[in-house]
Amino acid sequence: MPADVHEVVAAQEEGVKIHLLANPTKIIGRNNRVEGVECIRMELGEPDSSGRKKPVPIKGSEFVINVDIVIPSIGQASDLSWLQTKATKWGTIEVDSETLATSIDGVFAGGDAVSGPAFVVDAIKAGHVAAKSISRYLRGMDLKQGRENKKAGVVKDVPLDGISKIARQRMAEMDVQKRIAGHAEVALGFTEEQARLEAQRCLSCGICSECYECEQVCQAKAVDHTQTSLLEEILVGGIVLAPGVETISPEVREEYGYGYYPNVVTSLEFERYLSASGPTTGHIQRPSDNKEPKKVAWIQCVGSRDEERKYCSSVCCMYATKEAIIAKEHAHGLEPTIFFMDIRAFGKGFDSYYERAKNEYGVRYIRCMVSTVKENPNTHNLMMRYVAENGKLVEEEFDMVVLSVGLKPSPSTQELANRLGVNLNQYGFCTTDTLTPINTSNPGIFVCGASSEPKDIPETVMQASGAAACIGELLGDVRGSEIIRKEYPTETDVCGQDARIGVFVCRCGINIAGVVDVPLVAEYAASLSNVVCVEEKIYVCSQDSQAMIKEKICEHNLNRVVVASCTPRTHERLFQDTIAEAGLNKYLFEMANIRDQCSWVHQNSPQAATEKAKELVRMAVGRAALLEPLYATKMDVTRNALVIGGGLSGMVSAISLAKQGFSVEIVECEAQLGGNLKHLHLMLDGSNIQEYLNQLIEEVKNHSLIKIHLASDVVAISGHVGHFESTVRGLQSTVEIKHGVVIVATGGVESKPVEYLYGQDERVITQRELEEKLVNSHSAFRIPHSIVMIQCVGSRDEQRPYCSRVCCSQAIKNALKLKELNPDTAVYILYRDIRTYGFREEYYYKAREAGVVFIRYDVDRKPEVRGQGSESEKLKVKSEKLGDRSQGAGVRGQMEVDVFDPILGTNVVLSADMVILAPAIVSHPGNERLSPLLKVTLNANRFFLEAHMKLRPVDFASDGMFLCGLAHSPKDISESIIQAKAVAGRAATVLAKDKLEVSGVVSKIDQNKCVACLTCIRMCPYSVPFINNKGAAEIEPAKCQGCGICASECPAKAIELMHYKDTQVVAKVEAMFIRI
Repeated sequence: MPADVHEVVAAQEEGVKIHLLANPTKIIGRNNRVEGVECIRMELGEPDSSGRKKPVPIKGSEFVINVDIVIPSIGQASDLSWLQTKATKWGTIEVDSETLATSIDGVFAGGDAVSGPAFVVDAIKAGHVAAKSISRYLRGMDLKQGRENKKAGVVKDVPLDGISKIARQRMAEMDVQKRIAGHAEVALGFTEEQARLEAQRCLSCGICSECYECEQVCQAKAVDHTQTSLLEEILVGGIVLAPGVETISPEVREEYGYGYYPNVVTSLEFERYLSASGPTTGHIQRPSDNKEPKKVAWIQCVGSRDEERKYCSSVCCMYATKEAIIAKEHAHGLEPTIFFMDIRAFGKGFDSYYERAKNEYGVRYIRCMVSTVKENPNTHNLMMRYVAENGKLVEEEFDMVVLSVGLKPSPSTQELANRLGVNLNQYGFCTTDTLTPINTSNPGIFVCGASSEPKDIPETVMQASGAAACIGELLGDVRGSEIIRKEYPTETDVCGQDARIGVFVCRCGINIAGVVDVPLVAEYAASLSNVVCVEEKIYVCSQDSQAMIKEKICEHNLNRVVVASCTPRTHERLFQDTIAEAGLNKYLFEMANIRDQCSWVHQNSPQAATEKAKELVRMAVGRAALLEPLYATKMDVTRNALVIGGGLSGMVSAISLAKQGFSVEIVECEAQLGGNLKHLHLMLDGSNIQEYLNQLIEEVKNHSLIKIHLASDVVAISGHVGHFESTVRGLQSTVEIKHGVVIVATGGVESKPVEYLYGQDERVITQRELEEKLVNSHSAFRIPHSIVMIQCVGSRDEQRPYCSRVCCSQAIKNALKLKELNPDTAVYILYRDIRTYGFREEYYYKAREAGVVFIRYDVDRKPEVRGQGSESEKLKVKSEKLGDRSQGAGVRGQMEVDVFDPILGTNVVLSADMVILAPAIVSHPGNERLSPLLKVTLNANRFFLEAHMKLRPVDFASDGMFLCGLAHSPKDISESIIQAKAVAGRAATVLAKDKLEVSGVVSKIDQNKCVACLTCIRMCPYSVPFINNKGAAEIEPAKCQGCGICASECPAKAIELMHYKDTQVVAKVEAMFIRI
């Protein structure tokens, strides 16, 4: 029987009975139903002419096998009776082995008709050989020339000297009872360990078999098998490391069932489910049965904040919240639950996002550690067991579980660090100092991104810009010496030509196509006037699509381009650059926003959304037909920077720009430099910040390119990127400053608490005031026996719904200092969430080990502080219960702090010699005055608003203006330094240029129509128009920001905004109502 041993064994295990040397003689049946098969036993007789022993029946050995189904296993043969060609003794067609030609001229054969039963690949090969033969035959060519069959070479024995044999890994198989009950895959696959061991058995593994099919099918001709590795030496003046991170393997928490239960996935895998380009095209489905889940649970801190990795991955809380919200939007009936230890929504706007998730989207947050996840084998649902905060054991069933895995360095980081001589910490991240957070241990080598510490996108982008600034400081003297400027082809002259418009409609994955009928929109676009080319792509912004647009411009002689896709805010420049590369003026481009303005806002009305998308495309086409070429003008750059604020961020950005070779002027409203840093003394690692501050101030004061204006304010500012003019008023004089960029580093202030007896009892102070007492050697301050610290005082509430970010670390820093000075001091920290993100988590561990007691409180049950000891009916907590070494509450001269402990389920009263408050960081009062001067925006909390939280985190919306430090949002010293370096890097992109290009979208005044009514002068927010010596208004193109206010307000219609002329705008409006 032609079967492998393992196949025979498997069949027998599943109950198959094999009768060897038995031959069926007849089928027994009754009433048209099979009842059995009669067989006769055989024995091997004498060998026949081929040498094989022929089976011979044994007389009288007949027996019956009772069965009710008979499956004949028959062979196969070709019917060649109709074909008059030579045949082999096996009944197959005889052919030439090289050409597959038969004995009939012009007839070729291949496949099973020639070889007999064989494999599919053999038939495919025969088809290729026959096709080549037929091609040569029809062209009268020699069929055999150059086509000799290459025989496979003899496989030589591999010398095994010194190589030990390793047994083949045995793959696990499904239990026999489960096998016979269904049709699931029997072989369960290797574990990762088995797969690695099996792969190691190979002496020369090569995944690629050199078939070259990839070269043939690659349309871009990107595959080249002749390429070899190339070692290249590059002379550089600095290095930036950005090797990144990867997610921690979820197998570190085996109790959660990842890899065993199909419906347990990682957060990264779930992210792919949410993606339009993911395996389910954005529809949430359970892996086990592809059904839409109703209840999904997220388990936080998988792989971080544990004994092996005592750090917080910083991003998990927010990406879990984001995934829960998006999941709710994709599946409206979904019930998301997030199991967490602390919610670390410490970034700008993060707390508001977290509150929205709870209150608007119904995301349920449960504070606990999940102990186990078990699967119901019948439903594949997952039963989670956890201890609630009240101490009760809870079991709850979910359809799907998402493990929020942490971040760890990429495997290449260690090897890279070894090569470059860069130190790594115990977790494998690049080591940096708190005060030089971008510098590695090797001078001239810098690091950015999460490879130095886990961080979110905004911090990553900031540190990348900061690293660029550090490189600029090193290489400022050779800046621009090796730049290769991009060259564009000669622009096509379209003047006088009829409009030939190409429309490119984007599916944007399912962001658009999930709602809008994109093929129908594309079909409609083809019917519009002046449209000569329409294409539909899944992503029009991809490189392949960009190349396609350029090809279509040449192929169809297009002179206008319309893209119907997402927002021009992020993609207009990309498409303008694309058409410029094809020879078109970049202003001959129009965009229809069928995502933000259509599919995203009409998700529940696909038919109406499709009709609206048609209208948006029609309007874009109507306007595009009237677009005209425009040209940018160039202007000089004033290579001087104005820094508003002389605190830490202002000074760091100033010294960085000065080291890059640019002059800087600092305007500080106080009489001395330093800002908030003057009041801080200790770092988390115990180092003294005042030494660094003094060195920084001296460096700034002594730098020849830095000029300082103390006790001064900016009272007026005008101009534009590359050329601003500011008026600075000091105590003695007023000066005018010309500069190319503005850096806002106005800082923030510590709010003054209005609760917990602050200002009424001298024993109630802030963390900053405590820190000054701890380091002041001349102070009469004595370490108290008992201290209670209260967090989130004046922040994370209705008035200030944001996290002040530094308070938890500051409290832990001071608590550790207190324990260092007097280990017997009882320190309590009353908190809502401990937000020691990144490596700050290690100090949270140290504080607990030092005996600091952490008690959580809820915002609706805030602690109460009483100034004198009093009798209380509530539970008085003694030292043995909470680790307090002080006396109980009610001792004369001590205060009482009454707080509800959710773990104990009751109120506790703590005695306190001092109460330390962590007040909110609030925006600088000067922001309200500065904002209208700069014409920039403040957010709801009166911090300055950046252009884009993730993509442009240190830029204002107005070009040439940047922000950093506490002017942006609360942050610690290290983060302020990074952001200050980032603005220096961003500002240098302006200051380093010889000329700046000014957009062609500017207002122009018809001097003959102007009546000098001064309307434009009064209305312009940038003070650009002026009355010239001819008595008419004039606008300098370099200063115009293209806002169009003057054009819309001019009563004489003397002003036109280029690219938005009346005719162009009216054409778009008319197209909204009529078919064009």
